[in-house]
Amino acid sequence: MNIRTITDKSEWDSFYNRVGSPSFHHSWEWGEFQLLCQKEIERLGLYKGANLVAIALVVKIRSKRGNYLFVPHGPLFDIPQAKLTQHIPSHKHTTIQRHLAIIHQHLVAMARTEGFWFIRIAPPMTRDTDHADLFRSLGYQTAPIYVHAETMWVVDVTQSENDILAQMRKNTRYAVRRAQREHISVTSSDSPDALQQFLDLYHITADREQFTPYSDAYIQNELRAFQAADNAVIFNSGFLNSPKDGIPPEFVQEGTSQNLASSLVIFSNSSGFYHQGASIHSKYPAAYLLQWYAILESKRRGCNYYSFHGIHDPGRTPKSWLGLSLFKHGFGGFQVDYLYTQDFIISPLYTLSNLSDRYLNWRRGV
Repeated sequence: MNIRTITDKSEWDSFYNRVGSPSFHHSWEWGEFQLLCQKEIERLGLYKGANLVAIALVVKIRSKRGNYLFVPHGPLFDIPQAKLTQHIPSHKHTTIQRHLAIIHQHLVAMARTEGFWFIRIAPPMTRDTDHADLFRSLGYQTAPIYVHAETMWVVDVTQSENDILAQMRKNTRYAVRRAQREHISVTSSDSPDALQQFLDLYHITADREQFTPYSDAYIQNELRAFQAADNAVIFNSGFLNSPKDGIPPEFVQEGTSQNLASSLVIFSNSSGFYHQGASIHSKYPAAYLLQWYAILESKRRGCNYYSFHGIHDPGRTPKSWLGLSLFKHGFGGFQVDYLYTQDFIISPLYTLSNLSDRYLNWRRGV
């Protein structure tokens, strides 16, 4: 078996889609996004003869908090996803253990040669003892902090629209229908105007919730990377496109924002992913209708799921996520738990990064 760099997008996409594209963080486009953000990456393929049996996107992180190799929601092995996770069947456990060990050895050599302090892997494997033991046997330990969502809320969109609505919490279903009655509109686009509307609302949300927002350039690069594959949509919801006689008087005044909720949704063949969001506190349920439209767009594209992405996980995510998690739960669905992010120590300097991550957790209110 050998590891080679994959330079052919079609080869990467073919494998990624064959195993069910469980997370957009391991798509070809996420690698392109990292390049736009001036990050170095490696796209590795593990081959058995001529057959590709695993892929690993490796992002080289050099920051004040530490230098490390990061594998976002990967590696992906030749196992079909189940509810956006990879679960290793018992008869493949030994094979996957061997494949993971080969990838690990390659990453260790890379880290030592290039001066990285540690390796950080965020696996899309289900959170259970067997999968944890795979990493523990190679010397990994649970990372002190998450990088990408580890606990998510997901809706099955293969059901009929009526069935999806029926599984929503009563108040959520009422809010969706009320938004329709009150002439709230939703637009979907990847245009510069749609992006600016999102950014305007995003800055307001960051100020209100007192979190450090991603830079405008970061959001622009994310949109640009997935836009190239027609896999990114910005939804804006409010009274931007409502009939004039249906707009409440307070939103007709000059200078008043008619946009009340925005989101950036990323798509793969398997799912729509609600990745970035913003809103204005309002008595009008624009955010509910926005999510309903994103669910319907996922269904229109032939996806199996719509992922609301991260929800609160006590001791792992900020307590401030509780309110947003309650909102997401209202749409019905099920919880997806990924194995916690794993670290492998290369250098004693890892201690500095570990302390920095723990301090960040404290600042976040974890």
